[in-house]
Amino acid sequence: MCVPINSKKLHQEILKDSIAALLHHSKNVKKRQFVETVEIHFGLKNFDPARDKRLQGQTSLPHAPRKKFRCLVLGNEEHLDEAKALGLDSRSLDELKKINRDKKIVKNLAKSYDQLIASATIIRQVPRLLGPTLNKMGKFPAAMRPNEKIQERVEGMNKQVKFSVKFKVGAPMCMSGPVGHVEMTPEQLEENITATVNYVISLMKKSWQNVKKVKFFTLVRNKMSIHINF
Repeated sequence: MCVPINSKKLHQEILKDSIAALLHHSKNVKKRQFVETVEIHFGLKNFDPARDKRLQGQTSLPHAPRKKFRCLVLGNEEHLDEAKALGLDSRSLDELKKINRDKKIVKNLAKSYDQLIASATIIRQVPRLLGPTLNKMGKFPAAMRPNEKIQERVEGMNKQVKFSVKFKVGAPMCMSGPVGHVEMTPEQLEENITATVNYVISLMKKSWQNVKKVKFFTLVRNKMSIHINF
C-alpha cells in the first residue's frame, strides 16, 4: 500500500491522514513481531556538488524516536556501577585494552549500539586503544560531563537525531533519520515529523526549493510508505 501526497508544503491535515494510514498498515495489515521504527527521507535538489560539499546537523525531537535506545558506556569504576544499575552495557579500561585496536571488533562494537558515551578519564585514551574506526563511522563516544548522571544523558541523547549528506557528482542527494516507532500515538508521530521537517528545512539555503520530496516509512521497508512530492 502506498499513499501518494501532492502538495507544495506540508499540510497538517494531510500529515494526520498519512500517519493514520501508516500506523493502520503496521498494526493491522503487516504486523511484525517487533516494534518497527519510522524513518523520514528527504530527496534534495538544486545543490551543486562542486560547491556544496556537505550538509549536516543535529536536533532534539519532542519524543524519543527509538523504542529501545542502545547505549554503551566506556567508564571508570563509578560510571560502570551506574551503568550496571541501569541495565546498560559497559566496558572498562582493561576491556578496551584487550581489543588492541582490532578494526573488526571495533566496527562490530559500534554497529551494536546507537550511541557510545565515555567517562572523561577514558575518552582521552579511546583513539590510542581503539584506533580511528569509531571516528570514521561517526560513533566516537560522547564525553560525560562532571557530576552528570548517565540516565539523564541517555534520555537526552535518545531524543536527538543527526542528519547528514555529503554531495557527490552522480550520487543521489538525500538525507534520512528516525522520527519515531509504530507504538507511538498519532499525535506524537505528528509532532516528531513536523519538528524534523522544520529543522531540516532550516538547514537548506533555499528553504523548500531545495526539497524534491519527503517520505516516511517503517524501517523494515515493507510496501507501506508515505510520499510528499514538491
